[in-house]
Amino acid sequence: MSGTEVEAAIRAWAAERRLPEAHVARWLELPASERTALLELAQTLHLRTGQFVTIFTLLKEIGVRENQPIAEVLTRREVRNIFAANESAPGKARALLEVLRAIRFPQLHETLAQINARITELRLPEGVRVVLPPNLGSDEVRVELTAHGGAELKRLVEAVTARSAELGRIADLLGGADEV
Repeated sequence: MSGTEVEAAIRAWAAERRLPEAHVARWLELPASERTALLELAQTLHLRTGQFVTIFTLLKEIGVRENQPIAEVLTRREVRNIFAANESAPGKARALLEVLRAIRFPQLHETLAQINARITELRLPEGVRVVLPPNLGSDEVRVELTAHGGAELKRLVEAVTARSAELGRIADLLGGADEV
């Protein structure tokens, strides 16, 4: 595709998805290889507007932090594995967002993995779910119980009570405690 064809394709894709002009302008300012790589990504994964904006922002931030062009970031093994996976385009888009967030925010990703490992170690019964805030953006922890009948609810409440000290430590970690 020539530069003119790529620009026309970008504008058509952006118009179809009502991408704000500021993002279109930033996209068109990229070097030709990066513009094309981003267009192929958007078309291949059938990205929604919000997904595109988030992915574009993450790619730019990773590129700046690691002094790497977007096209090069997209050639990383963990990104290529997403495209090679036998999954739907929306599933690949979600996976790409997760991978890019992990690359962009490695400490957050590591902390989240450690907290999730602690939750797994609790071996809570089926019907108990610990819900963390998205991107650890607050110190709120939710414990959800799903029971069918009074006896099951009692069993789940007892399981949560028995593990309340460790659940409290997990909640403290989200509130800024040092130990993970």
